[in-house]
Amino acid sequence: MTHKIRIHLADDHQVLIDGLTNLLQTVNNFEVVGKSLDETTVYNDVHQNNADILVLDISMPKKDGIEVLKEFSQNEFSCKVIILSSYDDLKIIKEVMKLGAKGYLTKKCAGENIIEAIEAVYQGQEYFCDAVREKIFNSFMHNNPKLNKPLYVENPILSAREIEIITLISLEYSGKEISEQLFISMNTVETHRKNIMKKLQIKNIIGLVKYALKNNLINP
Repeated sequence: MTHKIRIHLADDHQVLIDGLTNLLQTVNNFEVVGKSLDETTVYNDVHQNNADILVLDISMPKKDGIEVLKEFSQNEFSCKVIILSSYDDLKIIKEVMKLGAKGYLTKKCAGENIIEAIEAVYQGQEYFCDAVREKIFNSFMHNNPKLNKPLYVENPILSAREIEIITLISLEYSGKEISEQLFISMNTVETHRKNIMKKLQIKNIIGLVKYALKNNLINP
């Protein structure tokens, strides 16, 4: 029997929790095992129902999502956290990722991205909705004259994230630097690098640079 992904929802708005629950229940391998309207009990609630994934509102009145994340990190609890927020502030995104969050969605895009986010985070990846991911990369692009703009164009071979990775590799950023710029783990960076090389049938960094130049991802 396939293991069901056990999901806990924490938000102080019942309407949002009900909407997400109805959506997630349409996925066969998802199981909503708990809900928290009161953020002060989130840690104990998640611990009790042994959830795999916590979808956590960052802005709750008594104890915000950052405080909840600190409680999780201090106790080294293994549940993976996806932040749900009305905001796409880079300072908040950076802080929650440092505290161990594995995903970040704005409430505007939650309905269309939450299923994909849960599946990706459960498999050990980081996940950002498009609006957040673009904001993260654009903040880096702003001060780098070697990057061509706009970067977000349709590509038949590479995903948007892979285009970002190949661009930074071509600019001689290390795996550690890329992980810091994009708020993802070094393992994720390495996985993307291997996938890119496989897709493009490239064997080394020189090949990646040539591809980036040929496709106008960077300036010579």
